[in-house]
Amino acid sequence: MDYLFQLGFEVVGYGCMTCIGNSGPLPEPVVSAITQGDLVAAGVLSGNRNFEGRVHPNTRANYLASPPLVIAYAIAGTVRIDFEKEPIGVDSEGKDIFLRDIWPTREEIQAVERTFVIPSMFKEVYEKIEKVNERWNSLVAPSDKLYTWDPKSTYIKSPPFFDGLTMELKPPKSIHDAYVLLNLGDSFEPPGLQLVRLAARQRRCHGQRDLDVFDAAERYRQSGVPLLVLAGKEYGSGSSRDWAAKGPFLLGIKAVVAESYERIHRSNLVGMGVIPLEYLDGDTADGLGLTGRERYTVVVPEQLTPRMIVDVKLDTGKTFQVRMRFDTDVELTYFRHGGILNYMIRKMSEN
Repeated sequence: MDYLFQLGFEVVGYGCMTCIGNSGPLPEPVVSAITQGDLVAAGVLSGNRNFEGRVHPNTRANYLASPPLVIAYAIAGTVRIDFEKEPIGVDSEGKDIFLRDIWPTREEIQAVERTFVIPSMFKEVYEKIEKVNERWNSLVAPSDKLYTWDPKSTYIKSPPFFDGLTMELKPPKSIHDAYVLLNLGDSFEPPGLQLVRLAARQRRCHGQRDLDVFDAAERYRQSGVPLLVLAGKEYGSGSSRDWAAKGPFLLGIKAVVAESYERIHRSNLVGMGVIPLEYLDGDTADGLGLTGRERYTVVVPEQLTPRMIVDVKLDTGKTFQVRMRFDTDVELTYFRHGGILNYMIRKMSEN
């Protein structure tokens, strides 16, 4: 740490703080320069939170890199550098120093591993787990093969994803007379899609007072009404979360209609059996005159192929076409099963 301190690195948090994307403050003059000049300031980090504003509200571009590269970019002071051709600094004699001059060799890395990463240490720690923790060992745990769910538990709940699951595989069905639960713009991020966040958002339930999204979804569910989401570009952008797809599934959302999708979130929707639909080139919700107050019927044929085009019919009499973003035969298989979880259960039951 002494050498890192000399370079200007400081410890600003422990444990999960920096891993989840938190960071220390920027110097006030730097913040002023960014805000007054409307600059796109860039950050380089070795964590896993690289979307806008997460690491720091004033960094609009964040790049993931290995720890040594983070240090190299910090020394260089810019991300607009070609490490192969441009020096990252100069030494005390004014000589150019390149990344290759300070990059550790394989032998140096292995020497550190031999000194500090000792396999016997891990083995010793894990061997003691069953011997030294008397309180842990005294806990009474059920020995049944299947877990006995406690309905009173506020911590561990039986997941509702398999409610009503049968081993019989039924043909895909069209979505009939669905209402739009959320009418969104561009770049809607998964953290905003998680169930807790959704419950805080409001929309007008047809013929009713303003309700939280969760309450509105519950009313629709009790009435047996399927739900859709309308969105713009880059739906699901930001930090990827499987709960960003599980939450909408639990709300009764059967499909999303968007101009484009973030890659991982689209895959997560498929995994939960939620249909990702994409407007055809040039089409948008505004361009098609969609208000979100119509009722939608998505025609899903029994014979499906990847990226096929299907009809969407409105109760107004209007019809438009969208592309089903099942991009592979494997994704179609997951959809036919109602999601990857159902697929896994059925596969396991075969064995």
